[in-house]
Amino acid sequence: MRPSADTQVPVIELRDFSAPAAPGARVAVLRGLNLRIEAGEQVAVIGASGAGKSTLLMALACAVQPLAGSLSLFGTNPWQLSSAERQRLRARLFLAPQVPPLPPRQRVVTAVLAGRLPAMSLLSSVATLWHPQRADLAEAALAALDVADKLWHRVDRLSGGERQRVGLARALVSQAELWLVDEPLSALDPSRALQVIDTLIDSARREKRTLVCSLHQVAVARERFPRIVALRAGECVYDGPAAGLDDDALRALYAGTPAPDAPPVPPAAAALPETMCR
Repeated sequence: MRPSADTQVPVIELRDFSAPAAPGARVAVLRGLNLRIEAGEQVAVIGASGAGKSTLLMALACAVQPLAGSLSLFGTNPWQLSSAERQRLRARLFLAPQVPPLPPRQRVVTAVLAGRLPAMSLLSSVATLWHPQRADLAEAALAALDVADKLWHRVDRLSGGERQRVGLARALVSQAELWLVDEPLSALDPSRALQVIDTLIDSARREKRTLVCSLHQVAVARERFPRIVALRAGECVYDGPAAGLDDDALRALYAGTPAPDAPPVPPAAAALPETMCR
């Protein structure tokens, strides 16, 4: 159950929000989004390729500036802050991209503990890069994702799936209140994918973090997440409980585009349920 909107400021609030795919671009990929996410929610974002899922996460991470409308994070508009203030606000969130930016020659333990750098002083940050502090935290996060045996390996010795899980371990050790996770299952087999999603959701619930996760795996989103936001062509076409997004709605959402595990689209696709986007 979501926390009451009357008792606290939402972690995320978008109002008539439009944004481009890259900094400085002038073409809106996201258009007119209205979205409110409370502290402690776990939300899956689904939609076909090009629907705007990754752009939404980048916008929430303050990586792209809106073209119209407003963004509020923790009750603050980041684009009304100074650069230094906006950087401090960013320390309260963690963006895990689909391809984690892991230096190839770095040890896994150091790469994982880099997730804690935004909350550390400059001196502590430099020290931990040269000599890992709290390796036990990195090992526990890796163990939760079944890669603890790679703790002292170099990043360039990992498989694609192992690198992806190391990138997610960074989120687990971070002190961020908001986790923005982009396509975390793309390099994983189905059984491993469920383990990873369950670990992210369970950790977020246990530590009272807010989790927003984009997914291509529709079945995983419906089975594991209490709330789903569906995007099509940059617009929100559904926002509500997973149970409300039935097979007919999914056929309409992915009409004309391939979906990895959505039901097949008949010649005349059904209409989406009445939108619940806020």
